[in-house]
Amino acid sequence: MIKRLIQWRLERYVRRYLQKHDTVKLIAVVGSVGKTSTKIAIGTVLSEQFRVRLHEGNHNAELSAPLAILGIEFPENLRDPRQWFQVFAAARERIKQPTDVDIIVQEVGTDRIGQVPHFGTYVTPFLTVVTAVSPEHMEYFGSLEAVAKEELSAVDYSQNALINRDDVAGEYAQLVKKDTFQTYGTTDAAEFHMTQNDMSIDAGVAATFFAPGGVTKEVTLRVVGEHSLRAVAAAGAVGQMLGMEIEKIASGMANIRPVSGRMQLLRGMNDTLIIDDTYNSSPLAAAAALRALYSLAAPQRIAVLGSMNELGDMSGAAHQELGNLCDPSELAHVITVGEQAEKFLAPAARTRGCHVVSFVSALEAGAAVHKLMEPGALLLFKGSEGQIFLEEAVKMVLHTTDDEAKLVRQSPAWMKRKQAFFDSVAPKIDTSE
Repeated sequence: MIKRLIQWRLERYVRRYLQKHDTVKLIAVVGSVGKTSTKIAIGTVLSEQFRVRLHEGNHNAELSAPLAILGIEFPENLRDPRQWFQVFAAARERIKQPTDVDIIVQEVGTDRIGQVPHFGTYVTPFLTVVTAVSPEHMEYFGSLEAVAKEELSAVDYSQNALINRDDVAGEYAQLVKKDTFQTYGTTDAAEFHMTQNDMSIDAGVAATFFAPGGVTKEVTLRVVGEHSLRAVAAAGAVGQMLGMEIEKIASGMANIRPVSGRMQLLRGMNDTLIIDDTYNSSPLAAAAALRALYSLAAPQRIAVLGSMNELGDMSGAAHQELGNLCDPSELAHVITVGEQAEKFLAPAARTRGCHVVSFVSALEAGAAVHKLMEPGALLLFKGSEGQIFLEEAVKMVLHTTDDEAKLVRQSPAWMKRKQAFFDSVAPKIDTSE
């Protein structure tokens, strides 16, 4: 009851803010995966010309999303009424003062039916970007069609819409009530698209951005993987839709960097290269990460794949499908972490001919990688958050401990939580070093 009251007040403040500052454009980012990376990419490009507000984390839930829109910090203690009174006072002051932004880029998350539609009850985005429709929180949604209805509902209450043609199946287009929307992706089937021409670790990705009207622009990017190119294409499309010059768009694209735990390149021991994709995992994102791994030349490749959580009844088939994507001609070793990965992914990868080792703990997996990796190896770490925590495996093969600050979930609270989990599954493992 108290949470609903707080939520109602926050939504009311957001509505008042956007009504008073009606020149501010709200861009919503929804989808099963890729929201934060796409949001950051859009914000980076738009910052070349506009004053932009966005929260770099994934503040996308009922209470955190309104605060992110208003640019107000989330309270440390949700049960402390005094902190909420301070938040409300800050919101009223934000409404009163002249606005300090032109654009707000806000991601909208969902873990049950009705959350994305509810966002439209108190805002009308200038533009909604839909990143993907894929399995998410399937224990609540039950089917991909239910996921599609949830995510695509944002298109109908927005003034404009941009949909990822690569990761939103065409069969779901009939769920959109809006007559027109535009698409982005990595093929010419989308109005706005990005193609990769060449790639090297040192020089980056040479790519070309295409937009309607015969607009083309060659750019050099610092992101890895086809799904990362889609986020850049989305950012370019939004810039075009807001009237930015192509030179400014290209300059913004060149400044896009991976978000922590999302296809971030890190230096490892013995001249190895790490693809740190440990923030979370889903079937679509894990498959994309594997394809990115295969696309990079290296004398040895190792994939460390953790269980994908919240897939419900689809979990077994989804893990088996990912195991089937493990190619022994591309991978020297496949290392799995977690029960579902061991039960379903590992056998499928072995059937393909891969060398597979399974562990309960990311700490055991990290130690295994340390022993198996050769100089110059390319190492992919990809897994879900809960009870997987592959960022702790990454620590064990980093070139320098200074880079630990670049990893996800390194706050004291998270480290305490992770230590408790590791102690529960492997009490004898010493994580003090």
